Amino acid sequence: MSPDQEELLHKAQESIDAARLLLRGRFPAFAVSRAYYAMFYAIQALLEGEGLAFSKHSAVISAFGKHFVKSGRVAAQFHRYILDAWEARHEGDYAPVSKITSDAAKEHVEHAAKFLEMAKSLMASNKVK
Repeated sequence: MSPDQEELLHKAQESIDAARLLLRGRFPAFAVSRAYYAMFYAIQALLEGEGLAFSKHSAVISAFGKHFVKSGRVAAQFHRYILDAWEARHEGDYAPVSKITSDAAKEHVEHAAKFLEMAKSLMASNKVK
């Protein structure tokens, strides 16, 4: 694992930790944003192991689907997790009034934790450089 990948996984863990704090503080929209970024950083770490990097979020998510989900290395549920979190993050960050509930935010944070564990496991198994 490269130093950049380690740093991305560290940022992912910090984002999950921050999301949990935001949930406890009753800021569900902001918790969703941090959960999304946790998954996003984990994907960037995985893609870096493939020698891939993208500047647009949509390209990162698309490449994850192509190189990891469609190839069968990662279960399709993880692609759904990031897509759902992306939509929720947009609502939480840009809607004048967010309708994201604490329960919905908690689910996104749980998905982010599972996502990070999946990425770490995949990298540890040497299926990603």
